[in-house]
Amino acid sequence: MDISQAIAELKKEPGFTDNVGMVLVHNGVVRGWSRKDRSSVKAIEITPDRARIKALCEEFEKRPGIFRVVAHANGGLMQPGDDVLFIIVAGDIRENVKPALADLLDRIKSEAVTKREIFE
Repeated sequence: MDISQAIAELKKEPGFTDNVGMVLVHNGVVRGWSRKDRSSVKAIEITPDRARIKALCEEFEKRPGIFRVVAHANGGLMQPGDDVLFIIVAGDIRENVKPALADLLDRIKSEAVTKREIFE
């Protein structure tokens, strides 16, 4: 996903200027170490559930003040530094947009993406 292009497309949507005062972006990348014990990670295998991600985006678009939610998870064998997860949340004010992004990120990570770390 090209973040700049995705935001440019959002800005073209009818109602954008009337409903959006903030756009937040998450760009998750593969770390070179494991959260468990900081062991070196050579690669990671990602399996996204794209249908679940889509359903979560639709759910979060129903929150007060949220205009649009876009999320994309890459899948397959990935190396440290590779982009894994992109999320864009566009909405009216930070009090609505910030928690929506944080909550959506947590839900996608727990409900719609599985990963297997490959160690050196």
